[in-house]
Amino acid sequence: MRTWVAVAIVAVALFFVSNGARAQGLIEQLVMPGPLVGNHAKWEGECTKCHEPFSRKAQTALCLDCHKDVAADRERREGFHGRHPEARARDCVGCHTEHKGRAADISNLDRERFDHGATNYPLTDAHKKVDCAGCHEPNKSYRKTPTQCADCHGKIDPHKGRLGDKCADCHAPTAWRNVKPFDHGNTRFPLEGAHKDVACKTCHAGELYKDLAKDCISCHRIQDVHGGRYGVKCETCHDTTRWKDVTFDHSKTRFPLHGAHASVRCDACHTGELYAEKLGTDCVSCHRAQDPHKGQLGDKCERCHNDQDWQRNINFNHNKTKFPLVGAHATALCEACHVSKKFTGAPTLCARCHEDSYHKGRLGAASQCGQCHDSVDWKRWRFDHSRQANYPLTGAHVKLVCEKCHANPNPPTLRLATACIACHKDFHQSYLGVDPKCEACHNTVAWPQWRFDHRKLTGFPLIGGHVPLTCEKCHNVKGATTLKIATTCVSCHKKDNPHGMAFGLACERCHDAINWRHLTLPP
Repeated sequence: MRTWVAVAIVAVALFFVSNGARAQGLIEQLVMPGPLVGNHAKWEGECTKCHEPFSRKAQTALCLDCHKDVAADRERREGFHGRHPEARARDCVGCHTEHKGRAADISNLDRERFDHGATNYPLTDAHKKVDCAGCHEPNKSYRKTPTQCADCHGKIDPHKGRLGDKCADCHAPTAWRNVKPFDHGNTRFPLEGAHKDVACKTCHAGELYKDLAKDCISCHRIQDVHGGRYGVKCETCHDTTRWKDVTFDHSKTRFPLHGAHASVRCDACHTGELYAEKLGTDCVSCHRAQDPHKGQLGDKCERCHNDQDWQRNINFNHNKTKFPLVGAHATALCEACHVSKKFTGAPTLCARCHEDSYHKGRLGAASQCGQCHDSVDWKRWRFDHSRQANYPLTGAHVKLVCEKCHANPNPPTLRLATACIACHKDFHQSYLGVDPKCEACHNTVAWPQWRFDHRKLTGFPLIGGHVPLTCEKCHNVKGATTLKIATTCVSCHKKDNPHGMAFGLACERCHDAINWRHLTLPP
């Protein structure tokens, strides 16, 4: 017996030596614990696909060389083998043992205790109650099970796929029929204003959700009171708060609305197609029919009118013309002066509008009214005679009416001679000179009253018999060019001299002014 065993051993040894690898494979088959699982059956004759001689640790790397999807999960930490701590760290053989026969299940999946939260698809809400077979088809890898809602619920999709496959945007896993509020703000058409309260089917009729028009007219055409005349850009005037509220900001156009324009209806001006019609912005474009001037004043209406009240508020700035309006002129009607519809050729002279019924031309040309009158009150007048005529009015002159001195009608000038003799009759009949200085004796307080300081003004005091004498008694040369006369006695009393030339001409040596016949002989 021993001999036979020894012979066998020698034979095996010789076989290994002579056949090499073939002999090793045969040995591996002889020591293999059992047949492989069905999916691995094709590798049953190639043990090196899964085993490395005398190296148990290398086995996991060999498994991952074939199961690349698992290797990728572990590297990226995705899926069950990448998310579960033990599945990511343990050797494959720790869970999946082979050589149990073709029909063996080497996954060793415990469906009752399997932690689905360690996969890429944690089970929540209603999904927790679903049997594994409800999602995982038989004979199909669990990792290849689809995770999109439509993959499982497509058959009961009431939208028939028209809303795409992102069911989770509206539905929640608590119950398929529980529709969570859809955030329309994440779409290209956020719901604002009155749109927030509109039912979905009002706009999405027939479950149409894709490629719907976003312009207002697509839904509100039936509400377009303009009948399409204003185009399709409804949002330029309306907003989503309330369709009937108009929010168009006319101030951003070339024609801001002010005054009465702000309350005018749009179609009062925009009578035609809004975008085809080009409206003028000048007043006459709309108000030509209201022009009482019939175009005679041109088309610059804004020079006189404004948009507060076309007929009443006239704001023409007359102060910028050659005839500023002051006083009573400021409240006068335009037609009072401008009798022509053209408002041109209006006179600027006072007498052209104000008839001179009082002076009747006695005070000169029409252009001189302004010297006495002003525009505040025509009947009130003021004339500074001292400043404007260089002839102050004093005494009795103050109360005189103008015509008393300015009596001649239509004089070429109102400037009169200022000498007293020009107005006052010469009582002295030129005995005091042809151009007498009346003011030397008279003043304006009372003409009959006179005063003349003979001592001060002539150097010849009047005393004695000289006092009661009239001026003409001495100044008796009518029409003399000067009032100055000799002051010697003989110049006046020569004919009264009884002495001839016996005593000379110095009469005052014997006579005095008290009494000519009274002698005052020298000692």
